[in-house]
Amino acid sequence: MSPHLAAETASPVDAAPALLDLRNIEVVYDEVILVLRGLSLAVPKGAIVALLGANGAGKSTTLKAISGLLKTENGKVTRGEILFDGQRIDGVDPDKIVRRGIFQVMEGRRIIADMTAIENLKLGAFTRRDREIGRDMEMVLDYFPRLRERTGLAGYLSGGEQQMLAIGRALMARPKLILMDEPSMGLSPLLVKEVFGIIARINRELGVTILLVEQNARAALQVASYGYVMEQGKVVLDGTAADLAANEDVKEFYLGGSGGERRSFKNLKSFKRRKRWL
Repeated sequence: MSPHLAAETASPVDAAPALLDLRNIEVVYDEVILVLRGLSLAVPKGAIVALLGANGAGKSTTLKAISGLLKTENGKVTRGEILFDGQRIDGVDPDKIVRRGIFQVMEGRRIIADMTAIENLKLGAFTRRDREIGRDMEMVLDYFPRLRERTGLAGYLSGGEQQMLAIGRALMARPKLILMDEPSMGLSPLLVKEVFGIIARINRELGVTILLVEQNARAALQVASYGYVMEQGKVVLDGTAADLAANEDVKEFYLGGSGGERRSFKNLKSFKRRKRWL
């Protein structure tokens, strides 16, 4: 039996219906490089779920598999299935996935530098044909008042403002699910706190479900209700955010809570975790 915390605590699916369900997913790049190795996870409707892991664990690949962006990197889901709102989406084109209600906030923001903040926000609504885009624009600017003040090109915004713009652009699509890839990257501790506070507000006030990929495990577990830890393309540990934050292995490898002098686990970490968790 796997030693996942899920065996000791309720699965997120037990608490609420799964909006997103990945079942035994395998992903291959260039027809030879196996990156995801039987990955399974569930994201309940209305929840924030954290996906943690070191560089190279397969976190970003997981998001690209969900959003249909693997095709841009010669990647493919070769096994398993991805269900969103009860329907399979593996193999569906990215634009159609956006229309179904999934929007990915890419690592590194990926805003259009030579367009204004308002123009970037309008891009988020490119799949919409309704008459409420203006109202939603005002809502986004209320969440991110700094963007209302910035009238120049988006390339001149600070890193924190660009991250806010990327999240605001996602909201303009009226998503059911936002995939967030490393929202804290390159931000000061103060801005990290501000951005994660906004993420929690969006989830609480708008009911948007969020799958959060993040190396800042401490910040992620403070806003998430459930979490998964990935290593080498599969989940090695999962449980409630509180259980993961209290877990000794998570403390040692992700929260810096092992006590004494902080060591480098560059060569040792993977072996120790496999021995403990797999």
